[in-house]
Amino acid sequence: MSGVTPTRENGTLLILGGRSEIGLEVATRLARGRTVVLAARRSSDMGEQIERVSAAGASEVATVEFDADDLSSHAELLQSVAQLHGQLATVVLAFGILGEQARAEVDAAHALAIVHTDYVAQVSVLTHAANLLREQGSGQLVVFSSVAGVRVRKANYVYGSAKAGLHGFASGLSDALHGTGVDLLLVTPGFVIGSMTEGMTPAPFSSTPGQVADAVVRALARGRSTVWVPGILAPIYLVLHMVPARLWRKLPR
Repeated sequence: MSGVTPTRENGTLLILGGRSEIGLEVATRLARGRTVVLAARRSSDMGEQIERVSAAGASEVATVEFDADDLSSHAELLQSVAQLHGQLATVVLAFGILGEQARAEVDAAHALAIVHTDYVAQVSVLTHAANLLREQGSGQLVVFSSVAGVRVRKANYVYGSAKAGLHGFASGLSDALHGTGVDLLLVTPGFVIGSMTEGMTPAPFSSTPGQVADAVVRALARGRSTVWVPGILAPIYLVLHMVPARLWRKLPR
């Protein structure tokens, strides 16, 4: 993009979790005319993902090795991408694991693994990314929460607790970034039908990765700080917050 001043619309797009369905859907929708960097494990084996993003109009598609659980690598990775590909206009955190609730209830190591990836690693990346974008004076961060963290249920309380923590952290970070030129979009989807939830019965008001990505793109264009997917979940969960605990704990999922 030589000779062109980077902006949010044409600057480098970094997808942390470049194999994720939602991350890839976001990438294809924002790719046109931009450099897109897909960060994931086994980054040398991402031919399919590169092809999809290239077909969506990216001017360049690069891959970089990324292990979300390796906290010590986060700062260097972000700095390296910025040095090689120019200022980061948009950083999307699309990594995470669902884990197995039944196993996590009896296996503390598994519970910690879920919380480490879905909360601790996200906090690390967000802190380093926010610092980098603040130094630039501009940029966008996209963070994926979940309705599972809005009011945690017994059916997935380990995953839900990690998302609850992430939701709170991202909300506070968004406020802290106000006026710096850096914006944070906090996305709260309901049940997403995809590989992570394969074999599970979809919950009411489910969405697809493509629908989540559409909502993300619209929210970024409008300068929103939060978006629920689908939007009807926001008033529904406002009501659900008032459901007495004795009734809430009886919900099957």
